[in-house]
Amino acid sequence: MSAPIPAGTDVGGFIVDGLLHAGGNGYVHRVEPPPDCAPAFPLVMKVPGIGRGEPALGVVSFEVEASILPQLEGVHVPRVVAVGEDPLRPYIVMEEIAGENLAAVVQRTPLAPEEAARIGAAIADALHDVHRQHVVHHDLKPENCMMRADGEVVLLDFGYARHAKLPDLLAEEEIFAAGSAPYVSPEQLRGRRGDPRSDVFALGVMLYQLVTGELPFGDPATYGGMRDRLWRLPIPPRKIAPAVAGPLQEVILRCLEIDPGKRPPSAAHVAFDLRNPGLVQLTSRAEWLRQAGLARQARNWWTARRAAPMGRMIDAAAAAPVILIAVDTEHPHDDRHPALQRAARMLLSMYRDYRLIVVSAIRAAPLGEGSEIEETASGKHLAHRSQLRAWIAPLGVPASHASLHVVESNDAAATILALANANHVDLVVIGAPSPRDRALAWWRSVASEVTSRAACNVHVVRVSTHDLPH
Repeated sequence: MSAPIPAGTDVGGFIVDGLLHAGGNGYVHRVEPPPDCAPAFPLVMKVPGIGRGEPALGVVSFEVEASILPQLEGVHVPRVVAVGEDPLRPYIVMEEIAGENLAAVVQRTPLAPEEAARIGAAIADALHDVHRQHVVHHDLKPENCMMRADGEVVLLDFGYARHAKLPDLLAEEEIFAAGSAPYVSPEQLRGRRGDPRSDVFALGVMLYQLVTGELPFGDPATYGGMRDRLWRLPIPPRKIAPAVAGPLQEVILRCLEIDPGKRPPSAAHVAFDLRNPGLVQLTSRAEWLRQAGLARQARNWWTARRAAPMGRMIDAAAAAPVILIAVDTEHPHDDRHPALQRAARMLLSMYRDYRLIVVSAIRAAPLGEGSEIEETASGKHLAHRSQLRAWIAPLGVPASHASLHVVESNDAAATILALANANHVDLVVIGAPSPRDRALAWWRSVASEVTSRAACNVHVVRVSTHDLPH
């Protein structure tokens, strides 16, 4: 069996400072960088366990992480500084993340539902970020989540991950690596890798754990014990923790669906629902207070025994998009509305799963309110919301897929951009300046501001001349 690298050892110019963590697949050491390339953050070095008694999985999972982690960027993953290529002593040098490990938070469970939802939304943010970069984590658990002081979550340990555009070493070597027993999804137990909804399932397990202090499927020690989740339904969270409201239970149990096709289609959808419980579309799940009866469990067992196919697999990069459409309800007869509706209908027809956010940024009301309902702030808000509802009606969007937002703002572009960033929007759809507004400089328009500053794609809809009244 291998041993930690002694303190003071020079590995690739990095000086080992001490052992930070010893796990089943290797070791993590603190290291000091070479004087000529010192980054502005502390470093750790990860090395696999090599030698007598060390499993091959440790080496392969290290190679997986060494190939995937340098491809990732953003605040939700550690920054990689160096990857050692010596076959006898491979290593990854990366940023040491300051903060609290979520495993320590779990020791304080059950948490207040509001705190659990806040943490869950932060984890969903991190998942959505790596999913957009074609990666599924496949080993999401509290030990692999670090919480920064600002509330953001950083994901660790990508040794079981799957990158859609890189070879899957674990699958190619026929190594069964389903992740950690309490959090592994049903499809992983069937050897199916690469679906981001597997991480959504693990997130559901963690949310359940945060609000109840218990694991929905226990901590099985055998493969047979893990396979119980192919048919067994968990005790509803509200039976264990009565303070859990219906919307939160709805989100958790939806994440824990056996069939991935019945789960939220992306982590971004989970984040949105956790932050907007009033917009969660409730089903009977929200009211469950007892575990499913024997008859229902037996039906699930029989279905799993016959290995019925699960819902279609989706690639991490093609997960259900979040689409924001900016609608100007202050000018309901504007020439751009029909063109914008046609564009929206065409875009939505391209996807089976999506979340639609329809927003109207209206001018802030002047100080003081009139005597008529439509002259009050609440009445004005309600009127514009009604217009949004009428605008979206011809699209035939299911209520579970859409949310309507009316926001008072003197800066429409900033409002649209803030909503897009907060909700992980993949595409903004917005109308171009009308041909009648040629006197208005393009670079001063809302569409121009959104297009130049958005972190996602923007679809600008123009009005053709035959759409204009003659």
